[in-house]
Amino acid sequence: MPKLNINYKKPIVMSIGGSLIVPNGGPDVEFLRSLKKLIDIQIKKGRRIVIVTGGGKTARHYVHAAEALRPNKIASEDLDWLGIHATRLNGHLLRTIFREVAHPIVIKNPTITPIRWKGKVLIAAGWKPGWSTDYVACRIAKRLGSSTVLNVSNVDHVYNIDPRKYKNAKPAEDMKWKDYRSIVGNEWSPVKSAPFDPVASKFAHKNHMEVAIIHGENMDNVQKLLDGKDFIGTILH
Repeated sequence: MPKLNINYKKPIVMSIGGSLIVPNGGPDVEFLRSLKKLIDIQIKKGRRIVIVTGGGKTARHYVHAAEALRPNKIASEDLDWLGIHATRLNGHLLRTIFREVAHPIVIKNPTITPIRWKGKVLIAAGWKPGWSTDYVACRIAKRLGSSTVLNVSNVDHVYNIDPRKYKNAKPAEDMKWKDYRSIVGNEWSPVKSAPFDPVASKFAHKNHMEVAIIHGENMDNVQKLLDGKDFIGTILH
């Protein structure tokens, strides 16, 4: 099993998939409760946490509605903005949940992320068209001096080939960036699904960052990762 080397002197940057926050029809209260418990434990250990929120089904519902009403006429920029606002709604939900320990403002621009902030938790969300929340997480990590990003979503591993197309796909415990990028390509779109966004992957590769891909369903497993122990998932490096 893989093990991530985390520098606890730097903030821990977590990209939380919107598919976990809002899987379908509304926020998943049980997941959010387990996430809060996990973060509370990390805070008691003296760690600072950055949480970047995805858009989840809220974003997809709005995108699908727009596409249905304007078939073949909607601009990709408008699709992006629908997704961005969904991430910000989820971000404000998280900031509300962590109100007593969170910085009072949801960060929307990773390039001006405060190096020091109020509280132990910093919440961030979508930035602008063309950039995913995976990319935002990487930009924030780079700015704060962190070389690792935890990508917590509904994906348990990265596979050697696309498991949706090939039945013989095998999960990988670690994978080089060049190999991963040969699978997902270099282009990103608001409706494209990949374990980790291709544009963010290019940034992480260039800046020698490690990204852990882990499923958020099992918080004990996420806890092991955060504590530097063996975990079930994939490390991209």
